[in-house]
Amino acid sequence: MNLQWNDVQQQLKDSLSRLLANEYDFEHRQRYVAAAEGHAPAVWAKLTELGVPAAAIPEAWGGFGGDAVDHMMVSEALGRHLSLEPYHGTAVMGATAIALAGSDAQKAALLPRIADGTVQVAWAHDEAVAGRVTVQAGGGTLTGAKPCVLHGASADYLLVTARVGDGVGLFLLDGRASGVRRDGYRLIDGTPVADVHLDGAVAEPLPGANAEILSRILAIGINAACAEMVGAMDAAVALTVEYLKTRKQFGKFIGSNQALQHRAVDMLTALEQSRSLSLSLALALAGRNDLAGGDMQAHAAKAYIGQAARQVTQEAIQMHGGIGMTEEYAVGHYLRRVLVFDRLHGDIHYHTRRLEGWQD
Repeated sequence: MNLQWNDVQQQLKDSLSRLLANEYDFEHRQRYVAAAEGHAPAVWAKLTELGVPAAAIPEAWGGFGGDAVDHMMVSEALGRHLSLEPYHGTAVMGATAIALAGSDAQKAALLPRIADGTVQVAWAHDEAVAGRVTVQAGGGTLTGAKPCVLHGASADYLLVTARVGDGVGLFLLDGRASGVRRDGYRLIDGTPVADVHLDGAVAEPLPGANAEILSRILAIGINAACAEMVGAMDAAVALTVEYLKTRKQFGKFIGSNQALQHRAVDMLTALEQSRSLSLSLALALAGRNDLAGGDMQAHAAKAYIGQAARQVTQEAIQMHGGIGMTEEYAVGHYLRRVLVFDRLHGDIHYHTRRLEGWQD
């Protein structure tokens, strides 16, 4: 499936690709992982200069008026380079939630600052494991826990979903407010996250939040996560094909082995099918195709792409042999990235169950 970018999108796509190629090669990326911030603030500033966080923010609030297709384009590029930058929580989840559910005052206060890079937001939605207290709202305060919040330790603001009666509300709170404790750590791919603990933390509701709006926000997040995995798959396939062309065994390039050629073709097929699903979902969410809503498409895309991305990146490691398992070589890190984004917004099993329930 092909997509024609408009002039602004094409310019952003080209500029983003050049920036990431220069600033986010694997050697640079390893240094960013080791940094205290867990990402590269200087690169985030350059991404902001390009307009990356602003791409899908409405023009009325300082953005370029893009949509889910822009998020898909940016996320795929970031996934290809194993980016550690806070794009997903801030620009995808944070800006989308505020734009769809926030008051005019909240939009005016935050969206221009997200667009210009002066504010970062973390999305705190997943609940703690069984037996732990979930976040409850009461009297304008939040109490409970949210685990594994991307960039949760450094975000200026937290967007937190909480139980409100029989439903779910969406709340904004200052990450440094009284009653907020953030325990930071790293995931297997180096992404910084935090377990967020709330004890009577003062929070401001987003008045437009309801089940339908929350479902749409999550579908947009799922699409961006799928695009990240597609980008990781793309890079893993490219590394593998290049390795087959250059690695010799017994005096022959290993790519001349027909069995390895077939395996490489299977990887490429899974990549292109995943990219088509990701694009189809983005177009549905943007209202540019005849797939209404996007909820079922989101579950289908996340289930298929999560499985395909695991298979492709695992195959890439196997076809590289022993070097694929080393910390110093990039290919194994793409599997780690896939494992993280497979679980983000629900893993394969969760989305498969949702699809099964749709069919009942």
